[in-house]
Amino acid sequence: MIVRTRFAPSPTGFLHIGGARTALFSWAFAKKHKGDFILRIEDTDVARSTPEAVQAILDGMHWLGLDYDEGPFYQMQRMDRYKEVIQKMLDEGNAYYCYCSREELDALRENQMQQGVKPRYDGRWRPETGKVLPQPPQDVSPVIRFRNPQSGNVVWNDLVKGEISIANQELDDLIIARGDGTPTYNFCVVVDDWEMGITQVIRGDDHVNNTPRQINMLMALGATIPQYAHLSMILGDDGQKLSKRHGAVSVMQYHEDGYLPEAVLNYLARLGWSHGDDEIFSMQQFCEWFDLDHITPSAAQFNTEKLNWINAHYIKQASAESLAADITQRLVKLGANVSEQPNLLAVINLYKERVSTLNELATNIAYFYQKPVMDAAAAEKHLTNDIKPVIAALAELLKAADWQAESIHHAINEVVTQRQLKFPKVAMPLRVMLTGIAQSPSIDQVMALLGKDEVLARIEQVLK
Repeated sequence: MIVRTRFAPSPTGFLHIGGARTALFSWAFAKKHKGDFILRIEDTDVARSTPEAVQAILDGMHWLGLDYDEGPFYQMQRMDRYKEVIQKMLDEGNAYYCYCSREELDALRENQMQQGVKPRYDGRWRPETGKVLPQPPQDVSPVIRFRNPQSGNVVWNDLVKGEISIANQELDDLIIARGDGTPTYNFCVVVDDWEMGITQVIRGDDHVNNTPRQINMLMALGATIPQYAHLSMILGDDGQKLSKRHGAVSVMQYHEDGYLPEAVLNYLARLGWSHGDDEIFSMQQFCEWFDLDHITPSAAQFNTEKLNWINAHYIKQASAESLAADITQRLVKLGANVSEQPNLLAVINLYKERVSTLNELATNIAYFYQKPVMDAAAAEKHLTNDIKPVIAALAELLKAADWQAESIHHAINEVVTQRQLKFPKVAMPLRVMLTGIAQSPSIDQVMALLGKDEVLARIEQVLK
């Protein structure tokens, strides 16, 4: 049997980080077993589904590199097929028309709540042997309900949570088509998983309550029941359910914030799954290792500090050439004029081991391509009146220097020795003058890349 998994987001927003993890696990499981990974867009919520949200999902999948073998399939394009299956269920007695008005259902619910009973449909329009149904009202467009079994249990071995058993008495007759004839989400999922031959349904544990209903419908259709694996939720850094208030929960927001897709994937792979103590691994390695047995059933906690550490690792490992186009775009957004000089690749190499995100990298090197904004506190601390004559003397030496880092270092040392100062006493003011702040890589390397004319011009601008 060929393994077939699916990722089936609803296009009512962006691709969030929890959805991305579900997609990753489904993708990896299919890859490991040389199966198929299907993308399905569950867009039956017409009021909330938008083309922009669909595009956000596709963009997020593309950025992460989660390629799908089939799809994207859109449920709204399969309406005729869903209606065919509903008619089949009506004909076979597995579904029926329900003429309850909204007012009747609200009154039923309120009465059940007052009695302390779990609110559920009472089956008043459910056909039974010997039961006489009332005459259908003329002013109500009926919904169609699935005729759920009333005895026994729905039992499945969840590949993450273990055996789960739900009594059918706990389940009422689910609406599978609205009054206007539109099939509902739970029904469409059942038909799609059946006809697309899905063998493993890997999804968030907010769908656990849907599973027994879907299994019952699949059984009524004579379909093969897939295996189910329900992933626990992701908590934020504060231990609360991950939400917008935690900041970057959209996959593309991580792109905006300067994370590499391979770092995000590597981090997501470790959210609720582990392979010993391994922290850093490629997606090829992940697919070889991945199994559902090592997914923890408890909630995973997002740790921004760990993500930053992993991202820093991938930035260090990346070549300057692979980062250059992205960094150029980020520099332009900062208002920098990325010209041929100084050489961007050399500048990236100077800084890429010092940062955690691409935004941080772009911000830190922007002073090479635009006049720096000087930090007031750093200027007050380091640009004292007694140090300015020393810098002026250094500038004279630099005018005649061969413009290499070694020669620049020698010139600074010469001034330091003559004035009987320690090296940082000169290096720190130079950093503030040239970069705007008091932290940078070796100042001689910074100066070599900035170029002689630019260095002397920035020093002169401060000293005058």
